[in-house]
Amino acid sequence: MNQITDMLKRNSLLLALVVVMVLFEVTIRATGHGSMFSPSNFTNIISQNSYVIIMAVGMLFCIIGCGNIDLSVGSIVCLVGAIAGTLIVNLECNVYLSIIICLGIGILIGAWHGLWIAYVHIPSFIVTLAGMMLFRGIALLVLGGLTISPFPPEYLQYFTSFMPKHRVDAPTVTMIITAVMCLVYIGIVLWSRKSKQRKGYEVEPVSSFAFKMVIVLFALIGSGWLLSQNKGIPVILILLVVIVAVYAFIANETITGRRLYALGGNEKAAKLSGVNTSRILFMTYVNMGFLSAVAALVCVARFNSAAPTAGTGYELDAIGACFIGGASAYGGVGTVGGAVIGAVFMGVLNNGMSILGIDANWQRTVKGAVLLIAVVIDVLSKKRAR
Repeated sequence: MNQITDMLKRNSLLLALVVVMVLFEVTIRATGHGSMFSPSNFTNIISQNSYVIIMAVGMLFCIIGCGNIDLSVGSIVCLVGAIAGTLIVNLECNVYLSIIICLGIGILIGAWHGLWIAYVHIPSFIVTLAGMMLFRGIALLVLGGLTISPFPPEYLQYFTSFMPKHRVDAPTVTMIITAVMCLVYIGIVLWSRKSKQRKGYEVEPVSSFAFKMVIVLFALIGSGWLLSQNKGIPVILILLVVIVAVYAFIANETITGRRLYALGGNEKAAKLSGVNTSRILFMTYVNMGFLSAVAALVCVARFNSAAPTAGTGYELDAIGACFIGGASAYGGVGTVGGAVIGAVFMGVLNNGMSILGIDANWQRTVKGAVLLIAVVIDVLSKKRAR
């Protein structure tokens, strides 16, 4: 019984996600609205929530470092999107050069925030709140209050196309790639577990480990099958997999990742241990600016336009995904996988309620309540631990 209870606690978020998905599917079918897991709608869920996953990964690193947040990410998305539209559509600049410039601007904005937060020691809330207003204003000046569209096909293909190019080959190619991904996932998690055991680290019980692996493999195979029935694998999904894999490796397997967790766990102790906490904190905001720029490039491709309203509320989705995914408001706790699951959870809520025709105001109410519950659970668990 204790093992079962422990397994449920360790995988509570995954179980909650599965329960919510099942409830939505049953309700949607019962009300005659179709299915949440139709191949086309599943592809839409990936496309609609790609920006949340990208920004949630960056936001997680800010939250891990002493519970900091970045309120400016939505405005950065708007500004970088405006610059992308100006360069690519209005000025007809080279697509590759424009992408590099946009990513560079995101990095510079992140460095601007990091300078004030890490070295001048101004609270992140104040700095990024100022950034939210500042960069939104600059974006409106760049756009002149107008929407820039459409973007050329040579740009859109990098974010909105599918693999393989020919739809007739989609089922076979997609399932082959899915099988390879399953094997890669099994190899990585087994290697990681063995590596931790060799180093003497604590690992989760076999039952919990096996349960999580089965759930993930089931999700991979199910996702692959749904995608194979539509147009194949979205290119944006490949980008998401690369980003999640790279940042999960940084967080779990590198010295930088361990120092970031040490900073969030106890900043004074980390300093005494020789960790350059200011540099680590600075780099988390540089990274946040970079990923916000990536999200901006994805968004303008998805909407095929750069609009003055772009990015509105995105910071709340990213922050909410991290806290729902298990990140601690105190810092030092959180995983990339948890942030991704939190983003998917938010996406499922959005998509399911939209299909059911629930009013947008009620949707905000539900998401706000879910976020509050996640943070309350974190705070109460910390008090019990003390």
